[in-house]
Amino acid sequence: DLVVATSPEYLRSSTVLGRLSTPVTVIPNGVDERAYPQPAPQAIERWRDRLGDGFFLFVGVLRYYKGLHVLVEAARNFPGRIVIAGEGPERASIEQQVRSLGLQESVHLLGRISDEDKMCLLQLCRAFTFPSHLRSEAFGMSLVEAAMCGKPMISCSIGTGTSFINLNDQTGYVVEPEDPQAFQAAMLRLHQSPSLAATLGAQARTHYESLFTASAMAGAYLQAYRQVLTVPTPADRH
Repeated sequence: DLVVATSPEYLRSSTVLGRLSTPVTVIPNGVDERAYPQPAPQAIERWRDRLGDGFFLFVGVLRYYKGLHVLVEAARNFPGRIVIAGEGPERASIEQQVRSLGLQESVHLLGRISDEDKMCLLQLCRAFTFPSHLRSEAFGMSLVEAAMCGKPMISCSIGTGTSFINLNDQTGYVVEPEDPQAFQAAMLRLHQSPSLAATLGAQARTHYESLFTASAMAGAYLQAYRQVLTVPTPADRH
């Protein structure tokens, strides 16, 4: 009776959804901030001692569509530090790329981390990087978490929810996929201007509050179910 898409961008760019005769509505995925741990000050300091602060962070499963080869390539001659947290099938190839480019001092692969550690890193980072380059990345929940934490984001234009969460020049920067130079240029802007990063991060937090909370998602689904239940079925009409 009703199909739900998670972003207007995905709905517009999907040939499958465009062929449906069933009505389609958009309900963004949301997260409940209260479900995330508040990191202990000692934990934050432990990570600061290890990585400093103001680094550029990626958190997620290391999959083929995450575009991490682009992020590593963008680290060449970049004056800042990049932190990649997560495990996945692409880890070995990413490590090999880091070694072959001699970037062991500037690109740090942490492996799997806890939710508390993730919140520590989100507090300490300058910005959140999300170089996914294929439509397999339909939404990007890690972007929602970054926006929740008031961090600016850098993502790629792939016709999906990533550009619904991260608004170019408002909550961060959206660049073309598989373009390391453009990705590095976006990182440089934020690296060189902490005040710009703070402004974009504050706007990201406002964007999260307006669209991506768990309560907003639940309310929209409740409304959708009520709509479906009040529409007469063909059997009812007879």
